Amino acid sequence: MGLRRLTRRGVRLIRADDPETGWLVRIVVSALLIWSLLFLTPPSPAVRLVLVVALACWVVFLVADTRWPRVARAGLALATVLPATVAGVPESASAPLFLYAMLFTFVLLPRTPMWAILALTGATIVVLLTGMWLAGRGPTAILTQPALIAVLVLFSLHRREYRLRAEQTALLLEQTARTQRAQARAAALSERTRIARELHDVLAHSLGALGVQLEVAEAELTEKGDVAAAAARIRRARRLAVDGLTEARSAVAALRADVPPLARALGGLVADHRADHGVTITLRTEGSPHELPSGAEVALLRTAREALTNAAKHAPGAPVAVTLDYSGPAVRLTVRNPAPDGPGPDGGGGYGLTGARERVALVGGTLEAGVVDGVWRVSVEVPG
Repeated sequence: MGLRRLTRRGVRLIRADDPETGWLVRIVVSALLIWSLLFLTPPSPAVRLVLVVALACWVVFLVADTRWPRVARAGLALATVLPATVAGVPESASAPLFLYAMLFTFVLLPRTPMWAILALTGATIVVLLTGMWLAGRGPTAILTQPALIAVLVLFSLHRREYRLRAEQTALLLEQTARTQRAQARAAALSERTRIARELHDVLAHSLGALGVQLEVAEAELTEKGDVAAAAARIRRARRLAVDGLTEARSAVAALRADVPPLARALGGLVADHRADHGVTITLRTEGSPHELPSGAEVALLRTAREALTNAAKHAPGAPVAVTLDYSGPAVRLTVRNPAPDGPGPDGGGGYGLTGARERVALVGGTLEAGVVDGVWRVSVEVPG
């Protein structure tokens, strides 16, 4: 059990490790350098001493990389230049191995500035050419080694830029995901705030008016003994309770995933009004119906319900025409019925259209109500 846990931990560490400059690669490179120092180095004491010092600088890099990055890079740079001084010695395979391993690692380090890479490359080539000239190497060797170093550095720079772009892309994707989560959270909070405001408005209006009516009914009974007036107040309270329940259900429906489209919901409202009041009522939809924000749809439905309620109250039995128009830049809902003989809904002391106008304004829309050519018209526009 302990071996399995240790194996899983090792696999996780290997997957999380940098495949090019991570600790596993450094262990392998260290083992390869030690092996080359023991078995590939020529018997010259000077060459062995230079490579031992280079290996010591490599160890300084390994130890100081996480805590003292500047010291670590200085040690790695020195470990790169030192093998270049003896790379021209004939039959010395370990010196080029040291040189290439150190330079490759130095270039691939993600935090190494470009000027440092170019400076180290130039210094290495100059030291290498000087050592090979002093060692009496031929033109072929003198030209080949700097060319190999240039190819190595170009390849390393290519890998470095690819890794940096991949890391930046991953960081950008992570930031985008965080931004999307924050936007979704803000949208959810905004929607909850809107629904809370709707419920508060409905309950505060309905329960407040209901309490007033019951209080007056109690006074009519206890102080005046007027049963008829008290009964009228109780009937009014009952209508307020029914209207408040309807409004609360409409507000809660804005949170549901199965809310019907606006045209269908309006059709149901018209059918219920026709069945309840036995009047002629028509519904016409113009343009191409499309989805609206839930707040706009709820505002339109509530305004339509208030307009139909007023039509039944102030012009009972009169025909009603409802039009839903999607053809313009804004969605327009119009409810028409014959103008009442007495004061209209706004002049009768009611607050239904006032509350509807406030709800429509909250979603950026407008509401107009009044008599036009002998017809009482309620017109609402919301952004579409």
